Amino acid sequence: MEKSKKKERSQSRAESIRSVYATSLASNGKPKVKIAARERGPGPGRYGLPSTCGYVEHDFTKHMKPSYSLGARLENSMFASECSPGPKYAIVTNYTRFGTDGTPQYSMLARQKDPNVFITPSPYAYSPEKCHPQGEKHAPVYTMRARTRYRKRDQEPAPNSYNLPNLIGPRIPNKEASANFSMTGRPKVGSYLDDLHQTPGPGSHDAVHPDTTSTKKPLYSMLARNQLPGDRTLKPGPGAHYPEKVTVNKKKYPSSSMGIRHSEFVCPLVVEVHD
Repeated sequence: MEKSKKKERSQSRAESIRSVYATSLASNGKPKVKIAARERGPGPGRYGLPSTCGYVEHDFTKHMKPSYSLGARLENSMFASECSPGPKYAIVTNYTRFGTDGTPQYSMLARQKDPNVFITPSPYAYSPEKCHPQGEKHAPVYTMRARTRYRKRDQEPAPNSYNLPNLIGPRIPNKEASANFSMTGRPKVGSYLDDLHQTPGPGSHDAVHPDTTSTKKPLYSMLARNQLPGDRTLKPGPGAHYPEKVTVNKKKYPSSSMGIRHSEFVCPLVVEVHD
């Protein structure tokens, strides 16, 4: 009995495997093999966990808290149309069940006027420095005020309407005039500057060049800088070299590259290694 049962199980397993990898004829008559990798199932994001909010479709593995709802105010005949307000009155702290607490209360008002008619002057109301000592002479005191206006019939000239005579020059009526002199230009005729022979001066001759009477010195000229002959090919600078990339005489660390994605249906290469 046990052998027959094992044989039936193996036959059913073989039939299930054969049905999965069964061959079906295509349009061209060639057998088409089914690839198990193409038969993909949904990913993890396909499944959604049940919600833990509310009571509709609540996660049965989680404990559900009590929920409350807010409804509208009922307005029907069973309630009065005029309802008293709720507890919105302020509690007065100075009233007790025996009445007011009796704490003294004060108010602040403006200062009242002094009912006394006579006001005693303070020490600063006196000015003893203005009181002259008795028995001493008084110095003359003058006051300065604005100029009084003249009468229209008084045509007296002001002090600034008079002009003093000029004290410079010979025409002074009541003063003795001192000697005066005048300065004129220097005469050219009859003076020591008069050139009767018309002789040329030292400045009228041109100076002789030193090279005419003495040995001429060597002369030099300055030209532009000449370029040295050489190779004009471009040479690499210090920044053109990358010594950090040299791995001939240094230890090289492992480096990895990222290639393209290969097909998942490609069979890996299996090479038999002989010992």
